[in-house]
Amino acid sequence: MGDTQNTEAPESNMEGKLKPMDADQLREYGHKMVDFIADYYKTIESFPVLSQVEPGYLRKLIPCSAPDHSERLEDVLDDVRTKILPGVTHWQSPDFFAYFPSNGSTAGFLGEMLSAGINIVGFSWITSPAATELEMIVLDWLCKMLKLPEEFLSSGKGGGVIQGTASEAVLVVLLAARTKALKKAGKDSLKKLVVYASDQAHSSIKKACQIAGIYPENCRMVKTDSSTDYALSPDVLSNVISQDLAAGLIPIFLCATVGTTSSTAVDPLLPLGKIAKSYKMWFHIDAAYAGSCCICPEYRHYIDGVGEADSFNMNAHKWFLTNFDCSALWVKDRDDLTQSLLTDPEYLRNKASELKLVVDYKDWQIPLGRRFRSLKLWMVLRLYGREGLQSYLRNHILLAKHFEELLNQDSRFEVVTPRKFSLVCFRLLPPTKVEDWGNKLNRDLLEAVNSTGNLFISHTVLSSKYILRLAVGAPLTEERHINAAWKVLQEKADVLLRTF
Repeated sequence: MGDTQNTEAPESNMEGKLKPMDADQLREYGHKMVDFIADYYKTIESFPVLSQVEPGYLRKLIPCSAPDHSERLEDVLDDVRTKILPGVTHWQSPDFFAYFPSNGSTAGFLGEMLSAGINIVGFSWITSPAATELEMIVLDWLCKMLKLPEEFLSSGKGGGVIQGTASEAVLVVLLAARTKALKKAGKDSLKKLVVYASDQAHSSIKKACQIAGIYPENCRMVKTDSSTDYALSPDVLSNVISQDLAAGLIPIFLCATVGTTSSTAVDPLLPLGKIAKSYKMWFHIDAAYAGSCCICPEYRHYIDGVGEADSFNMNAHKWFLTNFDCSALWVKDRDDLTQSLLTDPEYLRNKASELKLVVDYKDWQIPLGRRFRSLKLWMVLRLYGREGLQSYLRNHILLAKHFEELLNQDSRFEVVTPRKFSLVCFRLLPPTKVEDWGNKLNRDLLEAVNSTGNLFISHTVLSSKYILRLAVGAPLTEERHINAAWKVLQEKADVLLRTF
């Protein structure tokens, strides 16, 4: 009798409460959550774009221990409204112009929802064949849209894989390059291996070197300047490599960037690729931001020379309407990755893998587990199509051009670097030529603008000058938001210039 009471009590306690999984409850709660999210987007312009809270604000509002008993969804959502959203910087706001965009879309959201609902862990083909095969297919689709070399297609020796971020992408290809180099030069040669990129390349290069065991002094961030619009000079790179060779070092890896974070500089791929090939270096192209717009014929020339590359990366979650995270990486020879990252424990062995009939993506990445991320990219490609995506990208570039034109009409401002895509780099000119004053003026302008909550922009430093960045890329941004941002910038500039 006691055993019967013990088994029935938990079931009776669940009555009227949320079960671990129940189709009817999922439908009910799911509708409520979709309504909540849709209402958020309806009212997103009412929030300060940049969160205005102080560090540690949330600990004062949230209990220090988890609840002992279940709570109502309505109460949780009330807490989201009153406690969580004030501490959110609203990346999907049409007035978000900082960093680079992180696109969300209806199609991406639906794909993310489906992935969460199916909830597989697709580390090898056998764990969910559709997850592996769909990923191969959609990355072949995207490869063709970008007109990448056929060697990057999965039908040959190469193929694509979805990483979490561009940081993961550059790490795995650097590990592949390191493995190849050590096989040739000997495992004791690690201290001699050298990696090259421009000083405008993403900071993930340095982090990848740290993780891969490349000595910090052998991570060469080659200096650039305004004479090349901050692109990596092949001549300067060649000189640096020659000095390293003379010192007995071994060049193994070159990363070129298409659309640097600071100013969207574009490194000259073809000559850099030829340099890499001449020294038998791995040549990686980081097009995390600007790669998306290369599906448009008029921007495809920015990746001319990609045929020289061993690997190519773009973030679909930046500017391609695919919710975070979804970073597409292609390699010409998949064996280079798997030889560096392969693990083969007994508990994961299966006939399809042992016969080499399939791709197991666990050997193309750092973690074992992986989500069904290809679903959202598949949704985006199908529900928007190539023409829809091209139109979306072109609109943002036109909006950035509009902002650039507004700047050029006001002699107090200057556009610092040529605008190539949807990022505009600019600064407010100081009333004197003292550069320290100019840097302080623009720091103060950034602070004044962002503290309004009406928009959010970010900054960089180029040739010791403090530069403001306005990146157009949020799905909801329209011309009226550009005009409103410009009005705030002018108003705050008026106030600051009166004090200088």
